[in-house]
Amino acid sequence: MSRRLALIDLGTNTFHLLIVELNSDGVQQTLYKTKIPVKLGEGGISKGEITPEARERGLRTLKEFKEIMAQHHVEDVKATATSALRNASNGAEVVKAIKEQTGIDVEVISGAREAELIFKGVQLAMQVGPKPVLVMDIGGGSIEFIIGTDKGILWKKSFEIGAQRLLDKFYPDQEQPIQPEQVKALRHYLQDHLQKLTAAVLQHQPEVLIGSSGTFDTLVDMDLASQGLTRDIDATPDMELGLNTFNRQYKELLQKNRAERLAIPGMLAMRVDMIVVASVAIDWVLEKYNLEKIRVSAYALKEGMLAELLQQ
Repeated sequence: MSRRLALIDLGTNTFHLLIVELNSDGVQQTLYKTKIPVKLGEGGISKGEITPEARERGLRTLKEFKEIMAQHHVEDVKATATSALRNASNGAEVVKAIKEQTGIDVEVISGAREAELIFKGVQLAMQVGPKPVLVMDIGGGSIEFIIGTDKGILWKKSFEIGAQRLLDKFYPDQEQPIQPEQVKALRHYLQDHLQKLTAAVLQHQPEVLIGSSGTFDTLVDMDLASQGLTRDIDATPDMELGLNTFNRQYKELLQKNRAERLAIPGMLAMRVDMIVVASVAIDWVLEKYNLEKIRVSAYALKEGMLAELLQQ
């Protein structure tokens, strides 16, 4: 007997829906996949709340997901929420409204659990290998860092310094190019707030950065588009981004205003602002920890949920 599952990731910036069919041998087939820029954290994340407008966007999107799941005859739904709902004073009210209006039960997960699921998603996408790697997942509310090998996790931590928070704090006027002093302030902030990561990197000595979906996906798409290529729908979830390529993209992103960034081939409108501060964070990590290579996993949290279900 095959069964159909829906996995929903209610992120701070993006809501993801993945519908898969599992046959009796545990072989999966992806039936449907989408991501919607809900911006749940916009306007409220730095105050620790979900605004009424963001709440409505979230509910509207989940009602659409509900219809799509019905069309695909989904039997089981697993929905998780992360940083925005985790830290919002009205998070529990929003979760209750979701249940009442859509019937979807949302589990608000801890940062440590989020990091664990992200690593499982990465392991589903690629062979991590026997040497320690540093996985980085840049969300709107938090950034997860995991150091691990093919044997599992050596160290993990979720930092509440996601891209929406960094935008609010360091780059409020996104119409203009980010200023050198804003970049400098942001780098100092990372230096201060990632001391635990620095200690862990010193201990485990990873040499490769694995970027998990989101911003990293877009950087890969920009690189492909610059060569007149696009990523195939059936493309491997295990990708590479050259250091020289990233350095070139980084310089370009720092110099452009919003309209110019939007015009970059491969750019997504939903990433056009966050990608600036996210790239500053990536550049800081690469430089600070002398990482020699960037690999990119198209899989992240929702695929980690799937990996767990496949193991059951």
